[in-house]
Amino acid sequence: MRNDTAVFPPVDPVKTGLKGCCPRCGVGQLFSGVLSVKPSCASCGLDYSFADAGDGPAVFVILIVGFIVIGLVLWLQASYGPPIWVHLLLFAPLTIVLSLLSLRWCKGIFIALQYRHNASEGRLSD
Repeated sequence: MRNDTAVFPPVDPVKTGLKGCCPRCGVGQLFSGVLSVKPSCASCGLDYSFADAGDGPAVFVILIVGFIVIGLVLWLQASYGPPIWVHLLLFAPLTIVLSLLSLRWCKGIFIALQYRHNASEGRLSD
């Protein structure tokens, strides 16, 4: 990533991350599956080996989705007091769908920001 000499107009990391596009050209796809990062961009040839979002997206997803779902669970229980199976029926699928969608978005944004700011693994200089 440090030897990247290709000239492309800057792209918005949030928009490209949400769409799952290449952080350099904004055209090629970043993901090959739901969360798997492709080896390189098919459009501009950027090598995605630098892309390591780590646990950052998972932490944000746990905090944000957890806040939303637990808030809804508490509101529903305080307002209507339904049995536990209603909570499971409503909130188990909601939690899974929100987690998968937002994890893909967060991972794309993190990788785009990592490329934009030329972030890399910390190294000690000798």
